[in-house]
Amino acid sequence: NQTSVTFSSAPLPVISRTRQTVRSAGSLVSPSSNVWDKREVTAKDGEYLLGIKRLRRLYCNVGIGFHIQVLPNGKITGVHNENRYTLLEISPVERGVVTLYGVRSGLFVAMNDKGKLYGSGHYNDECKFKENILANNYNAYESAAYPGMYIGLSKMGKSKRGNRVTPKMTMTHFLPRI
Repeated sequence: NQTSVTFSSAPLPVISRTRQTVRSAGSLVSPSSNVWDKREVTAKDGEYLLGIKRLRRLYCNVGIGFHIQVLPNGKITGVHNENRYTLLEISPVERGVVTLYGVRSGLFVAMNDKGKLYGSGHYNDECKFKENILANNYNAYESAAYPGMYIGLSKMGKSKRGNRVTPKMTMTHFLPRI
């Protein structure tokens, strides 16, 4: 009573470190070798996330609980119920640094030098945020352009200025939800 298991010989996709493009693994592993025995492609700390875009809603458990929304007029606010403006594309731009893109509004979440959140139609340095995973498994988003400034929502759902909040405050803790 033997069962035979076969694996497809189709090439596995590999993410290139330099260009972040998908290419065939055929050039890395010879067809005669067992792919499961010889792994020549290794991912170092978090490199597997480079190039992977995630569609998420960022939930903040402050007040009655809010999702970040990016409105077409460039306003960044919190809303209790999910809607089409709360869907964000989280894209890595370098290790630990992401952009937050409002899919419906077509605007990036950005923070100016005063800590004010706004929706930007063009990608620039103010659109980059360091994604910090906290001990409570929530994420905090710190401006890459202006260190020490964080995305935060008030208990009424308004965006807080980045220079008025710290990562210890619940208003800066976000849970990425599918």
